[in-house]
Amino acid sequence: MAGISGFLVTVRTAKQGAAMEKGKLSPEYLAETSMLTVCPQDFERLALGEEKKARVKSSSGEIVVTCRTADGPEGIFSLPLGAPANRLIDGETHGTGVPNYKGFDVEIQAL
Repeated sequence: MAGISGFLVTVRTAKQGAAMEKGKLSPEYLAETSMLTVCPQDFERLALGEEKKARVKSSSGEIVVTCRTADGPEGIFSLPLGAPANRLIDGETHGTGVPNYKGFDVEIQAL
């Protein structure tokens, strides 16, 4: 199946914050930081179902995530900050000391 391209934006979620109280290695935290949010139109284009897995690729790496749908613009995907997102983020900081956590190119493919 072909994938779709777009931009990934890393976020913080309330569920992630609550799960962090149990620790960053807790099943709840790991599940939330591996949850990609996709708009309904892209969800349909990818032929995804709720809780279906997808591969996310960037120029720096790739991960497998679980998908959920939420309203938002087409081609913009969000993923909570955490170990999975870090595998996608380029280490270049452009002199700021902070990597680019927002709006970098990715390709999503349903598994």
